[in-house]
Amino acid sequence: MFSLQNKIAVVTGAGSGIGRAIAVLLAKQGAEVHVLEISQEQAGGTVSEILQNYNKAVAHVCDVSNQQAVLDTFKAIGPINILVNNAGIAHIGKADTTPEDDFDRVMRVNVKGVYNCLFAAIPQLRLADGGVIINMASIAALVGIPDRFAYSTAKGAVKAMTMSVAKDYIAENIRCNSISPARVHTPFVDGFLQKNYPDNIDEMFQKLSKTQPIGRMAEPEEVASLALYLCSDEAGFITGVDYPIDGGFTTLNN
Repeated sequence: MFSLQNKIAVVTGAGSGIGRAIAVLLAKQGAEVHVLEISQEQAGGTVSEILQNYNKAVAHVCDVSNQQAVLDTFKAIGPINILVNNAGIAHIGKADTTPEDDFDRVMRVNVKGVYNCLFAAIPQLRLADGGVIINMASIAALVGIPDRFAYSTAKGAVKAMTMSVAKDYIAENIRCNSISPARVHTPFVDGFLQKNYPDNIDEMFQKLSKTQPIGRMAEPEEVASLALYLCSDEAGFITGVDYPIDGGFTTLNN
């Protein structure tokens, strides 16, 4: 089950965290994985991990907010079967504390970046007679999260884009779904705690973990497992759906 043999996948933001876990798992299941990352070092790290154990992987240095760079990258890759739109940045702030430059930067990466990859990838999916798109949204698109105004706005747009694409391309054998994680234990979380709470990292880690009713953060590999299912032929009847993976956050926090 869940074989991706002879599939070509593109994963954006695959240099670390969720994106890296998805890229590695797709490769494990047989896909040829193209890693898009703004950092050559991080892209190379993921590709090296894949090549140690699995099939072909290629690193591409690409800023997803630059449409021409995205178009050039996808043209170089050619026909694909899978796109995972994972690249994104975080932001902390309320509506009246978010500077315009910060708001624009989050929209440029988290919204325009997804659009750019959709714009470039859909013609390549057509050349492969269809395929699968996974967009990484967030529970911030579904419920109110304190101090996440710009981020929530962007992820709400990602969820809406997912539904639009699913509707527009269903007749072309292109499925599109989104995944909405709660907190996931990634290098970003560790860096955030180190920067903001250097004197009580363990205490704050436990506090953030317990905001999920299940009592912990997700691991990147758990999100990757859901992505793998949605990319596989076993999920061939699923499109236009957002999947919260949140340890009960959106339904059990009363």
